[in-house]
Amino acid sequence: MSELGRRRRLLVLAICCMSLLIVSLDNTILNVALPSIQHELHASVSGMQWTIDAYTLVLASLLMLAGSTADRLGRRRVFLIGLVVFAVGSLLCSLAPGLGWLVVFRMVQAVGGSMLNPVAMSIITNTFTEPRERARAIGVWGGVVGISMAAGPVVGGLLVQSVGWRSIFWINVPIGALAVFLTLRYVPESRAPRPRRVDPVGQLLVITLLGSLTYAIIEAPNAGWTSPQILVFVVAALGSLAGLLIYERRREEPLIDLRFFHSAPFSGATVVAVCAFAALAGFLFINTLYLQNIRGLSALDAGLYMLPMAGMTLIFAPVSGRLVGSRGPRPPLLVAGAAMAASGVLFAAFGAQSANPLLFTGYVLFGIGFGLVNAPITNTAVSGMPRAQAGVAAAVASTSRQVGQSLGVAVIGAVLAGGAHATADTDAFLAAARPAWWIIAGCGAAVLLLGALTTGRWARETARRTAALTTGRWARETARRTAALFDDGPRGQGTADARA
Repeated sequence: MSELGRRRRLLVLAICCMSLLIVSLDNTILNVALPSIQHELHASVSGMQWTIDAYTLVLASLLMLAGSTADRLGRRRVFLIGLVVFAVGSLLCSLAPGLGWLVVFRMVQAVGGSMLNPVAMSIITNTFTEPRERARAIGVWGGVVGISMAAGPVVGGLLVQSVGWRSIFWINVPIGALAVFLTLRYVPESRAPRPRRVDPVGQLLVITLLGSLTYAIIEAPNAGWTSPQILVFVVAALGSLAGLLIYERRREEPLIDLRFFHSAPFSGATVVAVCAFAALAGFLFINTLYLQNIRGLSALDAGLYMLPMAGMTLIFAPVSGRLVGSRGPRPPLLVAGAAMAASGVLFAAFGAQSANPLLFTGYVLFGIGFGLVNAPITNTAVSGMPRAQAGVAAAVASTSRQVGQSLGVAVIGAVLAGGAHATADTDAFLAAARPAWWIIAGCGAAVLLLGALTTGRWARETARRTAALTTGRWARETARRTAALFDDGPRGQGTADARA
Protein backbone atom coordinates (compact mmCIF):
# COMPACT_ATOMS: atom_id res chain seq x y z
CA MET A 1 0.00 0.00 0.00
CA SER A 2 1.46 3.36 -1.03
CA GLU A 3 2.04 6.05 1.58
CA LEU A 4 -1.02 8.23 2.18
CA GLY A 5 -1.13 11.89 3.14
CA ARG A 6 -1.69 12.79 6.78
CA ARG A 7 -5.29 13.86 6.22
CA ARG A 8 -6.12 10.61 4.40
CA ARG A 9 -4.39 8.55 7.11
CA LEU A 10 -6.46 10.22 9.82
CA LEU A 11 -9.61 9.56 7.81
CA VAL A 12 -8.70 5.87 7.50
CA LEU A 13 -8.13 5.78 11.28
CA ALA A 14 -11.56 7.33 11.88
CA ILE A 15 -13.25 4.75 9.64
CA CYS A 16 -11.48 1.89 11.40
CA CYS A 17 -12.50 3.35 14.76
CA MET A 18 -16.14 3.27 13.64
CA SER A 19 -15.95 -0.52 13.37
CA LEU A 20 -14.51 -0.75 16.88
CA LEU A 21 -17.23 1.60 18.11
CA ILE A 22 -20.14 -0.59 16.96
CA VAL A 23 -18.52 -3.76 18.33
CA SER A 24 -17.67 -2.14 21.69
CA LEU A 25 -21.04 -0.41 21.95
CA ASP A 26 -22.73 -3.74 21.33
CA ASN A 27 -20.97 -5.26 24.35
CA THR A 28 -21.56 -2.41 26.80
CA ILE A 29 -25.17 -1.83 25.74
CA LEU A 30 -25.92 -5.55 26.00
CA ASN A 31 -24.66 -5.67 29.59
CA VAL A 32 -27.12 -2.94 30.61
CA ALA A 33 -29.93 -4.83 28.85
CA LEU A 34 -29.21 -8.23 30.46
CA PRO A 35 -31.78 -7.95 33.29
CA SER A 36 -34.52 -6.95 30.80
CA ILE A 37 -33.58 -9.85 28.53
CA GLN A 38 -33.54 -12.17 31.55
CA HIS A 39 -37.06 -11.15 32.60
CA GLU A 40 -38.66 -11.12 29.14
CA LEU A 41 -37.08 -14.35 27.88
CA HIS A 42 -37.08 -16.09 31.31
CA ALA A 43 -33.33 -16.70 31.19
CA SER A 44 -31.20 -18.20 33.95
CA VAL A 45 -27.73 -16.96 34.91
CA SER A 46 -26.23 -19.44 32.45
CA GLY A 47 -28.64 -18.20 29.77
CA MET A 48 -27.35 -14.66 30.24
CA GLN A 49 -23.79 -15.96 30.11
CA TRP A 50 -24.46 -17.63 26.76
CA THR A 51 -25.96 -14.42 25.39
CA ILE A 52 -22.53 -12.86 25.85
CA ASP A 53 -20.24 -15.84 25.37
CA ALA A 54 -21.87 -17.19 22.20
CA TYR A 55 -20.67 -13.96 20.60
CA THR A 56 -17.20 -13.81 22.14
CA LEU A 57 -16.51 -17.51 21.51
CA VAL A 58 -17.28 -17.35 17.79
CA LEU A 59 -15.36 -14.09 17.57
CA ALA A 60 -12.30 -15.52 19.31
CA SER A 61 -12.41 -18.68 17.19
CA LEU A 62 -12.49 -16.84 13.85
CA LEU A 63 -10.29 -13.80 14.46
CA MET A 64 -7.03 -15.39 13.32
CA LEU A 65 -8.69 -16.90 10.26
CA ALA A 66 -10.14 -13.48 9.43
CA GLY A 67 -6.75 -11.80 9.85
CA SER A 68 -4.95 -14.23 7.53
CA THR A 69 -7.85 -14.19 5.04
CA ALA A 70 -7.68 -10.39 4.91
CA ASP A 71 -3.92 -10.57 4.28
CA ARG A 72 -4.67 -12.93 1.37
CA LEU A 73 -7.85 -11.59 -0.24
CA GLY A 74 -7.52 -7.92 0.64
CA ARG A 75 -8.05 -6.11 3.91
CA ARG A 76 -10.61 -3.62 2.62
CA ARG A 77 -12.67 -6.39 0.99
CA VAL A 78 -12.85 -8.51 4.15
CA PHE A 79 -13.49 -5.41 6.27
CA LEU A 80 -16.50 -4.50 4.08
CA ILE A 81 -17.93 -8.03 4.29
CA GLY A 82 -17.56 -7.90 8.06
CA LEU A 83 -19.46 -4.61 8.30
CA VAL A 84 -22.37 -5.98 6.26
CA VAL A 85 -22.60 -9.30 8.16
CA PHE A 86 -22.39 -7.54 11.53
CA ALA A 87 -25.18 -5.12 10.62
CA VAL A 88 -27.40 -7.97 9.33
CA GLY A 89 -26.70 -10.01 12.47
CA SER A 90 -27.64 -7.02 14.63
CA LEU A 91 -30.95 -6.66 12.82
CA LEU A 92 -31.67 -10.37 13.31
CA CYS A 93 -30.89 -10.08 17.05
CA SER A 94 -33.55 -7.40 17.37
CA LEU A 95 -36.11 -9.82 15.88
CA ALA A 96 -35.18 -12.88 18.01
CA PRO A 97 -38.37 -14.64 19.25
CA GLY A 98 -36.60 -16.44 22.11
CA LEU A 99 -33.33 -16.91 23.97
CA GLY A 100 -32.13 -19.71 21.67
CA TRP A 101 -32.62 -17.60 18.56
CA LEU A 102 -30.93 -14.63 20.22
CA VAL A 103 -27.86 -16.78 20.94
CA VAL A 104 -27.81 -18.00 17.31
CA PHE A 105 -28.11 -14.48 15.90
CA ARG A 106 -25.38 -13.28 18.26
CA MET A 107 -23.17 -15.90 16.61
CA VAL A 108 -24.02 -14.42 13.20
CA GLN A 109 -23.01 -11.02 14.56
CA ALA A 110 -19.73 -12.53 15.72
CA VAL A 111 -18.90 -13.87 12.26
CA GLY A 112 -19.06 -10.29 10.99
CA GLY A 113 -17.29 -8.92 14.04
CA SER A 114 -14.36 -11.29 13.50
CA MET A 115 -13.67 -9.49 10.21
CA LEU A 116 -13.64 -6.02 11.77
CA ASN A 117 -11.25 -5.33 14.66
CA PRO A 118 -8.18 -7.39 13.64
CA VAL A 119 -8.52 -6.34 10.02
CA ALA A 120 -8.98 -2.70 11.02
CA MET A 121 -5.90 -2.93 13.23
CA SER A 122 -3.98 -4.43 10.32
CA ILE A 123 -5.10 -1.53 8.13
CA ILE A 124 -3.95 0.95 10.80
CA THR A 125 -0.59 -0.84 11.19
CA ASN A 126 0.03 -0.65 7.45
CA THR A 127 -1.20 2.95 7.24
CA PHE A 128 0.79 4.37 10.17
CA THR A 129 4.28 2.97 9.63
CA GLU A 130 6.28 5.35 11.84
CA PRO A 131 6.43 3.79 15.36
CA ARG A 132 5.56 6.88 17.39
CA GLU A 133 2.74 7.91 15.05
CA ARG A 134 1.43 4.35 15.11
CA ALA A 135 1.47 4.32 18.92
CA ARG A 136 -0.60 7.51 18.98
CA ALA A 137 -3.03 6.06 16.42
CA ILE A 138 -3.43 2.95 18.56
CA GLY A 139 -4.04 5.21 21.56
CA VAL A 140 -6.89 6.89 19.68
CA TRP A 141 -8.15 3.43 18.72
CA GLY A 142 -8.12 2.42 22.38
CA GLY A 143 -9.91 5.64 23.28
CA VAL A 144 -12.88 4.47 21.24
CA VAL A 145 -13.35 1.72 23.81
CA GLY A 146 -13.65 4.45 26.41
CA ILE A 147 -16.20 6.30 24.29
CA SER A 148 -18.26 3.14 23.94
CA MET A 149 -18.03 2.47 27.68
CA ALA A 150 -19.15 6.04 28.41
CA ALA A 151 -21.93 6.14 25.81
CA GLY A 152 -23.00 2.49 25.92
CA PRO A 153 -24.56 2.32 29.40
CA VAL A 154 -26.36 5.66 28.98
CA VAL A 155 -27.55 5.05 25.41
CA GLY A 156 -28.44 1.47 26.29
CA GLY A 157 -30.30 2.56 29.40
CA LEU A 158 -32.31 5.14 27.44
CA LEU A 159 -33.18 2.63 24.72
CA VAL A 160 -34.08 -0.19 27.10
CA GLN A 161 -36.16 2.08 29.32
CA SER A 162 -38.02 3.89 26.50
CA VAL A 163 -38.26 1.36 23.65
CA GLY A 164 -37.14 -2.03 24.97
CA TRP A 165 -34.04 -4.22 24.85
CA ARG A 166 -34.47 -5.09 21.16
CA SER A 167 -33.69 -1.50 20.19
CA ILE A 168 -30.09 -1.82 21.45
CA PHE A 169 -29.21 -3.73 18.28
CA TRP A 170 -30.73 -1.15 15.91
CA ILE A 171 -27.97 1.37 16.51
CA ASN A 172 -25.42 -0.84 14.71
CA VAL A 173 -27.28 -0.73 11.40
CA PRO A 174 -26.91 2.99 10.45
CA ILE A 175 -23.34 3.17 11.82
CA GLY A 176 -22.43 0.08 9.81
CA ALA A 177 -24.00 1.50 6.65
CA LEU A 178 -22.05 4.76 7.02
CA ALA A 179 -18.82 2.84 7.61
CA VAL A 180 -19.42 0.80 4.43
CA PHE A 181 -19.88 3.98 2.37
CA LEU A 182 -16.75 5.65 3.78
CA THR A 183 -14.65 2.50 3.40
CA LEU A 184 -15.56 2.18 -0.28
CA ARG A 185 -14.64 5.82 -0.82
CA TYR A 186 -11.48 6.35 1.24
CA VAL A 187 -9.81 3.13 2.43
CA PRO A 188 -7.24 1.76 -0.05
CA GLU A 189 -6.94 -1.98 -0.65
CA SER A 190 -3.88 -3.75 0.76
CA ARG A 191 -2.64 -7.34 0.93
CA ALA A 192 0.32 -9.17 2.40
CA PRO A 193 3.09 -9.95 -0.14
CA ARG A 194 2.92 -13.62 0.85
CA PRO A 195 -0.16 -14.41 2.95
CA ARG A 196 -0.50 -17.59 4.95
CA ARG A 197 -2.28 -20.66 3.70
CA VAL A 198 -5.59 -21.72 5.24
CA ASP A 199 -5.20 -24.10 8.19
CA PRO A 200 -8.55 -25.94 8.59
CA VAL A 201 -7.26 -28.45 11.16
CA GLY A 202 -5.85 -25.71 13.37
CA GLN A 203 -9.08 -23.73 13.01
CA LEU A 204 -11.17 -26.73 14.09
CA LEU A 205 -8.92 -27.36 17.09
CA VAL A 206 -9.23 -23.72 18.23
CA ILE A 207 -13.03 -23.83 17.97
CA THR A 208 -13.17 -27.12 19.90
CA LEU A 209 -10.80 -25.85 22.60
CA LEU A 210 -12.60 -22.57 23.28
CA GLY A 211 -16.11 -23.98 22.96
CA SER A 212 -15.48 -27.02 25.20
CA LEU A 213 -13.71 -25.03 27.89
CA THR A 214 -16.36 -22.31 28.07
CA TYR A 215 -19.24 -24.81 28.04
CA ALA A 216 -17.69 -26.74 30.92
CA ILE A 217 -17.21 -23.59 33.04
CA ILE A 218 -20.70 -22.19 32.38
CA GLU A 219 -22.66 -25.42 32.84
CA ALA A 220 -20.63 -26.95 35.68
CA PRO A 221 -22.53 -25.17 38.51
CA ASN A 222 -25.77 -26.80 37.33
CA ALA A 223 -24.48 -30.18 36.12
CA GLY A 224 -21.64 -30.64 38.63
CA TRP A 225 -17.92 -30.68 37.91
CA THR A 226 -17.73 -34.48 38.16
CA SER A 227 -20.72 -35.18 35.92
CA PRO A 228 -19.98 -37.20 32.74
CA GLN A 229 -21.26 -34.31 30.59
CA ILE A 230 -18.77 -31.81 32.02
CA LEU A 231 -15.88 -34.29 32.10
CA VAL A 232 -16.36 -35.02 28.38
CA PHE A 233 -16.01 -31.33 27.56
CA VAL A 234 -12.99 -30.91 29.86
CA VAL A 235 -11.27 -33.85 28.15
CA ALA A 236 -12.18 -32.40 24.73
CA ALA A 237 -10.64 -29.05 25.71
CA LEU A 238 -7.42 -30.64 26.98
CA GLY A 239 -7.17 -32.90 23.93
CA SER A 240 -7.68 -29.95 21.57
CA LEU A 241 -5.00 -27.95 23.36
CA ALA A 242 -2.51 -30.82 23.12
CA GLY A 243 -3.38 -31.39 19.47
CA LEU A 244 -3.01 -27.69 18.71
CA LEU A 245 0.45 -27.51 20.28
CA ILE A 246 1.66 -30.64 18.46
CA TYR A 247 0.07 -29.99 15.06
CA GLU A 248 0.86 -26.28 14.76
CA ARG A 249 4.57 -26.85 15.48
CA ARG A 250 4.82 -29.22 12.52
CA ARG A 251 2.85 -27.15 10.04
CA GLU A 252 4.80 -24.93 7.65
CA GLU A 253 2.25 -22.11 7.80
CA PRO A 254 0.20 -22.61 10.98
CA LEU A 255 -2.94 -20.79 12.01
CA ILE A 256 -1.15 -19.82 15.23
CA ASP A 257 2.55 -19.23 14.67
CA LEU A 258 3.93 -20.49 17.97
CA ARG A 259 7.26 -18.80 17.23
CA PHE A 260 5.60 -15.47 18.03
CA PHE A 261 5.44 -16.61 21.65
CA HIS A 262 9.25 -16.82 21.82
CA SER A 263 8.98 -13.05 22.25
CA ALA A 264 8.48 -12.23 25.93
CA PRO A 265 6.69 -8.92 25.18
CA PHE A 266 4.32 -10.63 22.75
CA SER A 267 3.59 -13.50 25.15
CA GLY A 268 3.17 -11.04 28.00
CA ALA A 269 0.79 -8.88 25.97
CA THR A 270 -1.28 -11.96 25.12
CA VAL A 271 -1.68 -13.03 28.76
CA VAL A 272 -2.22 -9.42 29.88
CA ALA A 273 -5.04 -9.12 27.32
CA VAL A 274 -6.70 -12.28 28.67
CA CYS A 275 -6.42 -11.08 32.28
CA ALA A 276 -7.49 -7.48 31.64
CA PHE A 277 -10.52 -8.35 29.53
CA ALA A 278 -11.54 -11.18 31.86
CA ALA A 279 -11.53 -8.60 34.65
CA LEU A 280 -13.56 -6.15 32.53
CA ALA A 281 -16.17 -8.75 31.53
CA GLY A 282 -16.52 -9.96 35.11
CA PHE A 283 -16.69 -6.39 36.42
CA LEU A 284 -19.50 -5.43 34.04
CA PHE A 285 -21.41 -8.68 34.62
CA ILE A 286 -21.38 -8.37 38.42
CA ASN A 287 -22.23 -4.67 38.50
CA THR A 288 -25.07 -4.94 35.97
CA LEU A 289 -26.79 -7.61 38.06
CA TYR A 290 -26.04 -5.83 41.34
CA LEU A 291 -27.25 -2.37 40.33
CA GLN A 292 -30.48 -3.53 38.66
CA ASN A 293 -31.45 -6.75 40.46
CA ILE A 294 -30.20 -5.95 43.97
CA ARG A 295 -30.36 -2.16 44.21
CA GLY A 296 -33.43 -2.03 41.96
CA LEU A 297 -32.10 0.74 39.68
CA SER A 298 -33.53 1.25 36.21
CA ALA A 299 -31.38 0.46 33.17
CA LEU A 300 -30.71 4.20 32.67
CA ASP A 301 -29.80 4.83 36.31
CA ALA A 302 -27.51 1.79 36.31
CA GLY A 303 -25.76 3.19 33.24
CA LEU A 304 -25.34 6.57 34.90
CA TYR A 305 -23.89 4.93 38.02
CA MET A 306 -21.12 3.36 35.92
CA LEU A 307 -20.17 6.61 34.17
CA PRO A 308 -17.19 7.26 36.52
CA MET A 309 -15.55 4.07 35.31
CA ALA A 310 -16.37 4.78 31.66
CA GLY A 311 -15.20 8.38 31.94
CA MET A 312 -11.82 7.37 33.35
CA THR A 313 -11.38 4.85 30.52
CA LEU A 314 -12.21 7.57 28.00
CA ILE A 315 -9.65 9.96 29.53
CA PHE A 316 -6.80 7.55 30.13
CA ALA A 317 -6.90 5.51 26.88
CA PRO A 318 -5.37 8.29 24.73
CA VAL A 319 -3.00 9.16 27.61
CA SER A 320 -1.83 5.55 27.47
CA GLY A 321 -1.18 5.82 23.73
CA ARG A 322 1.01 8.89 24.25
CA LEU A 323 2.87 7.18 27.11
CA VAL A 324 3.57 4.12 24.97
CA GLY A 325 4.83 6.36 22.17
CA SER A 326 7.15 8.36 24.45
CA ARG A 327 8.16 5.97 27.27
CA GLY A 328 7.20 2.50 26.11
CA PRO A 329 4.57 0.08 27.46
CA ARG A 330 6.02 -0.42 30.95
CA PRO A 331 4.62 2.65 32.83
CA PRO A 332 1.00 2.30 31.67
CA LEU A 333 1.01 -1.47 32.31
CA LEU A 334 2.30 -1.06 35.87
CA VAL A 335 -0.21 1.64 36.76
CA ALA A 336 -3.03 -0.28 35.02
CA GLY A 337 -2.34 -3.47 36.96
CA ALA A 338 -2.08 -1.66 40.28
CA ALA A 339 -5.33 0.28 39.72
CA MET A 340 -7.35 -2.77 38.61
CA ALA A 341 -6.04 -4.86 41.52
CA ALA A 342 -6.84 -2.06 44.00
CA SER A 343 -10.38 -1.82 42.65
CA GLY A 344 -10.95 -5.55 43.09
CA VAL A 345 -9.56 -5.49 46.63
CA LEU A 346 -11.78 -2.53 47.50
CA PHE A 347 -14.89 -4.56 46.62
CA ALA A 348 -13.66 -7.92 47.96
CA ALA A 349 -12.15 -6.83 51.29
CA PHE A 350 -13.87 -3.54 52.10
CA GLY A 351 -17.40 -4.08 50.73
CA ALA A 352 -17.36 -1.11 48.36
CA GLN A 353 -20.99 -1.84 47.42
CA SER A 354 -22.11 -0.80 50.89
CA ALA A 355 -21.55 2.95 50.36
CA ASN A 356 -21.62 5.08 47.24
CA PRO A 357 -18.30 6.89 47.92
CA LEU A 358 -16.47 3.54 48.07
CA LEU A 359 -18.47 2.23 45.11
CA PHE A 360 -17.52 5.16 42.91
CA THR A 361 -13.90 5.02 44.07
CA GLY A 362 -13.77 1.40 42.91
CA TYR A 363 -15.31 2.39 39.58
CA VAL A 364 -12.79 5.21 39.09
CA LEU A 365 -9.82 2.95 39.89
CA PHE A 366 -10.98 0.25 37.51
CA GLY A 367 -11.65 2.81 34.74
CA ILE A 368 -8.13 4.24 35.09
CA GLY A 369 -6.60 0.77 34.97
CA PHE A 370 -8.57 -0.45 31.99
CA GLY A 371 -8.04 2.82 30.12
CA LEU A 372 -4.28 2.45 30.46
CA VAL A 373 -4.00 -1.25 29.59
CA ASN A 374 -5.35 -1.42 26.04
CA ALA A 375 -2.77 0.59 24.07
CA PRO A 376 0.33 -1.28 25.37
CA ILE A 377 -1.35 -4.62 24.58
CA THR A 378 -1.97 -3.70 20.96
CA ASN A 379 1.29 -1.89 20.39
CA THR A 380 3.38 -4.73 21.83
CA ALA A 381 1.50 -7.35 19.85
CA VAL A 382 2.15 -5.74 16.44
CA SER A 383 5.52 -4.08 17.08
CA GLY A 384 8.55 -6.07 15.97
CA MET A 385 6.50 -8.50 13.88
CA PRO A 386 6.83 -8.61 10.08
CA ARG A 387 4.41 -6.18 8.45
CA ALA A 388 3.48 -8.90 5.98
CA GLN A 389 1.87 -10.80 8.87
CA ALA A 390 0.26 -7.79 10.54
CA GLY A 391 -3.23 -9.27 10.17
CA VAL A 392 -2.28 -12.47 11.99
CA ALA A 393 -0.32 -10.69 14.75
CA ALA A 394 -3.17 -8.24 15.37
CA ALA A 395 -5.65 -11.11 15.31
CA VAL A 396 -3.76 -12.95 18.06
CA ALA A 397 -4.05 -9.86 20.29
CA SER A 398 -7.75 -9.47 19.48
CA THR A 399 -8.32 -13.18 20.08
CA SER A 400 -6.72 -12.87 23.50
CA ARG A 401 -9.16 -10.09 24.38
CA GLN A 402 -12.17 -12.15 23.33
CA VAL A 403 -10.89 -15.26 25.12
CA GLY A 404 -10.49 -13.10 28.23
CA GLN A 405 -14.05 -11.80 27.96
CA SER A 406 -15.42 -15.33 27.44
CA LEU A 407 -13.54 -16.69 30.43
CA GLY A 408 -14.41 -13.67 32.56
CA VAL A 409 -18.15 -14.06 32.00
CA ALA A 410 -17.96 -17.85 32.31
CA VAL A 411 -15.93 -17.90 35.53
CA ILE A 412 -17.63 -14.96 37.27
CA GLY A 413 -21.06 -16.22 36.23
CA ALA A 414 -20.20 -19.69 37.54
CA VAL A 415 -19.10 -18.21 40.87
CA LEU A 416 -22.32 -16.20 41.17
CA ALA A 417 -24.47 -19.16 40.14
CA GLY A 418 -22.81 -21.20 42.87
CA GLY A 419 -24.33 -18.92 45.52
CA ALA A 420 -27.87 -19.74 46.58
CA HIS A 421 -30.30 -17.30 44.93
CA ALA A 422 -27.33 -15.07 44.14
CA THR A 423 -29.28 -12.90 41.75
CA ALA A 424 -32.30 -12.35 43.99
CA ASP A 425 -31.16 -12.02 47.61
CA THR A 426 -28.83 -9.19 48.68
CA ASP A 427 -26.82 -11.08 51.31
CA ALA A 428 -26.46 -14.18 49.12
CA PHE A 429 -25.39 -12.06 46.16
CA LEU A 430 -22.75 -10.16 48.14
CA ALA A 431 -21.41 -13.40 49.64
CA ALA A 432 -21.24 -15.05 46.21
CA ALA A 433 -19.64 -11.96 44.67
CA ARG A 434 -16.78 -11.74 47.18
CA PRO A 435 -14.65 -14.54 45.63
CA ALA A 436 -15.50 -13.12 42.19
CA TRP A 437 -14.01 -9.78 43.24
CA TRP A 438 -10.86 -11.56 44.47
CA ILE A 439 -10.57 -13.14 41.01
CA ILE A 440 -10.78 -9.68 39.44
CA ALA A 441 -8.15 -8.38 41.86
CA GLY A 442 -5.93 -11.34 40.91
CA CYS A 443 -6.29 -10.45 37.23
CA GLY A 444 -5.09 -6.92 38.01
CA ALA A 445 -2.14 -8.28 39.99
CA ALA A 446 -1.23 -10.49 37.02
CA VAL A 447 -1.23 -7.45 34.73
CA LEU A 448 1.10 -5.66 37.15
CA LEU A 449 3.50 -8.61 37.43
CA LEU A 450 3.62 -9.33 33.70
CA GLY A 451 4.03 -5.63 32.95
CA ALA A 452 7.16 -5.64 35.11
CA LEU A 453 8.58 -8.92 33.76
CA THR A 454 7.98 -8.57 30.01
CA THR A 455 8.98 -4.97 29.29
CA GLY A 456 12.65 -4.88 30.35
CA ARG A 457 15.90 -5.22 28.40
CA TRP A 458 15.83 -9.03 28.43
CA ALA A 459 12.28 -9.05 27.10
CA ARG A 460 13.15 -6.63 24.28
CA GLU A 461 16.05 -8.86 23.27
CA THR A 462 13.74 -11.86 22.97
CA ALA A 463 11.47 -9.77 20.72
CA ARG A 464 14.40 -8.90 18.43
CA ARG A 465 15.43 -12.57 18.19
CA THR A 466 11.86 -13.62 17.45
CA ALA A 467 11.50 -11.02 14.69
CA ALA A 468 14.75 -12.22 13.11
CA LEU A 469 13.64 -15.85 13.37
CA THR A 470 10.22 -15.16 11.85
CA THR A 471 11.57 -12.98 9.06
CA GLY A 472 14.36 -15.43 8.34
CA ARG A 473 11.98 -18.33 7.86
CA TRP A 474 9.73 -16.17 5.66
CA ALA A 475 12.73 -15.21 3.52
CA ARG A 476 13.92 -18.81 3.24
CA GLU A 477 10.49 -20.01 2.19
CA THR A 478 10.19 -17.26 -0.41
CA ALA A 479 13.60 -18.20 -1.82
CA ARG A 480 12.65 -21.87 -1.92
CA ARG A 481 9.47 -21.16 -3.85
CA THR A 482 11.27 -18.86 -6.26
CA ALA A 483 13.92 -21.50 -6.89
CA ALA A 484 11.21 -24.09 -7.54
CA LEU A 485 9.70 -21.87 -10.21
CA PHE A 486 12.96 -21.61 -12.15
CA ASP A 487 14.32 -25.08 -11.47
CA ASP A 488 16.34 -26.67 -14.30
CA GLY A 489 14.06 -29.73 -14.31
CA PRO A 490 11.24 -30.20 -16.84
CA ARG A 491 8.50 -29.10 -14.41
CA GLY A 492 10.35 -26.02 -13.23
CA GLN A 493 11.48 -25.12 -16.74
CA GLY A 494 7.91 -25.40 -17.97
CA THR A 495 6.79 -23.05 -15.28
CA ALA A 496 9.56 -20.61 -16.07
CA ASP A 497 8.77 -20.75 -19.77
CA ALA A 498 5.10 -20.21 -19.08
CA ARG A 499 5.84 -17.19 -16.92
CA ALA A 500 8.18 -15.82 -19.57
